[in-house]
Amino acid sequence: MTSIVKATTKGQITLPAKWRRNFDTDRFLIKEQNKSLIVTPLDVDSLEDENWETVFDANKHNKGKGVPIDEFIKILKKTL
Repeated sequence: MTSIVKATTKGQITLPAKWRRNFDTDRFLIKEQNKSLIVTPLDVDSLEDENWETVFDANKHNKGKGVPIDEFIKILKKTL
């Protein structure tokens, strides 16, 4: 299935419902490759099995609010 989606003024896009229903997850990896965006569904349980660690959860750590990327990078650097 191919779909054209429009980004909001904040840069957000909505994945079509049919795509979301096909995967038992609400987490997706998005990476840039050859001037394209590759969207891959993530199985959070398998990430835990591979010793991945969530370093920031907006709901848990910031009352549901995001953090600007430059501020996030500063915080990460302090922890390393």
